[in-house]
Amino acid sequence: MRVQTGLCEYKVYGVLDNCLPNVLADVYMDLDYRKQWDEYIEELYQLEHNGDTVVYWQVKYPFPMSNRDYVYIRQRRDLDLNGSKIHVILAQSTFVPQIAERSGVVRVNQYKQSLAIESDGKKGSKVFMYYFDNPGGLIPSWLINWVAKGSVPVFLNNMANACQMYKRRT
Repeated sequence: MRVQTGLCEYKVYGVLDNCLPNVLADVYMDLDYRKQWDEYIEELYQLEHNGDTVVYWQVKYPFPMSNRDYVYIRQRRDLDLNGSKIHVILAQSTFVPQIAERSGVVRVNQYKQSLAIESDGKKGSKVFMYYFDNPGGLIPSWLINWVAKGSVPVFLNNMANACQMYKRRT
């Protein structure tokens, strides 16, 4: 737990039984495809800024809360570690002057995610994820943490389903 905010940092380990690592990494990186399966996306796109890939992501929040948006740098590296392929995806909030804050939407300025994906030795993937964000606004930290605890397993399940559909469309 981050003492200064009362918010939690999450470390997740899971296995997606029927999703190959390269497919999972591709699904995670494919923003156009994500718009099709992630019901919480209001807006999502990427652009190049100073040689970095920057993502703009606006997330739908339930009424009466305001939507949140993120501006972050994202990188993917496919590594070979002693003959084992590991997909690493890193994301961290950044400031891009061309992406102005919007009225009625809360900008999340503290966001960091690290994701590593490797084979489970069968037909699936081992997933390791570190995640932190501070959604800002006047949401009690207990509510943020409660939602985050429930949303990570749902997100991983949705990713697994998206992988199955992705294989069929490619």
